[in-house]
Amino acid sequence: MAVATRTDDPCPLQEVVVHGHRRAYRMTGEGPVLLLLHGLGCDSSTWLPVIPELARHFTVLAPDLLGHGASDKPQGDYSIAGYANGMRDLLTVLGIDRVTVVGHSFGGGVAMQFGYQFPERTERICLVAPGGLGAEVSPIIRALTIPGAGAVCAAAAAAPLRPLVRGALHALAATGSSYTRDLDEVAGVYTAMCDPGGRRAIRQVTSHVVDWRGQILSMTDRAYLAQLVPLCVVWGEQDHVIPARHAFTAATHVADSEVHVFADSGHFPHKDHPERFASTLVDFVEGHAPARYHRGRWRQMLKRGDRAQLSAVAAQTVTA
Repeated sequence: MAVATRTDDPCPLQEVVVHGHRRAYRMTGEGPVLLLLHGLGCDSSTWLPVIPELARHFTVLAPDLLGHGASDKPQGDYSIAGYANGMRDLLTVLGIDRVTVVGHSFGGGVAMQFGYQFPERTERICLVAPGGLGAEVSPIIRALTIPGAGAVCAAAAAAPLRPLVRGALHALAATGSSYTRDLDEVAGVYTAMCDPGGRRAIRQVTSHVVDWRGQILSMTDRAYLAQLVPLCVVWGEQDHVIPARHAFTAATHVADSEVHVFADSGHFPHKDHPERFASTLVDFVEGHAPARYHRGRWRQMLKRGDRAQLSAVAAQTVTA
């Protein structure tokens, strides 16, 4: 049974044990379920700017992924597929059958994998500056995979340095430059890496999806399957973590996909423009009936394979 762990939060953390590990999550609202998945080194609090508005329309479920936030940080499976399995199990424990899954950055990769592994439980997919649509990614993330990076991260997380590093990141974020606008969020990731368990989890996650050259996982070989599920992509035009041009990769592979690129926004468009983001998501859900899984259709799509992508260029809806 879930137990509230905070009482001073407008959407307090709760927790439940799944497979022997404590999973923290936030849940509020009523109606169709949105599953909000955060990015690497972040936690469910990244969604707090949009949860109140979304909860007026939906049941909002925002977990701390394993190895992040208040969830346990065991030695375990930190692969994309492992996280998708973990979301299925959390939904099962909470008595939730089907969701619109919304994933930011690394969470976008998990959202895509969830839809691929569990189409019968996926109503719609919204990707927010996701990985998996191209090789390019910030050099800082690539550096986490270099031999010796663990020792460097541990040294940078030494207690005497923590206030200096956090202060420097916040000061740079306050300059107003598009290149530093996301450093407030990076400060949060740095705080997560000050915890040895969090640092280990972040590096294990990174090793599954990135090497020194860039992203090593791609959704494009299976993107045609998303033609069976309504798809929305949201990106910040000034994203310097994953380039915004990746947004249109989805549009070239998936018919009827929506792409929204927010001006004056970086890697966290849901925090830069929470009202616009919430409105975009509400319109997307209300404007697209939930996908209905049919095993025969899914089988035929798999048999057709990449040939199905030939029809994906038509009927795109792209807004900037």
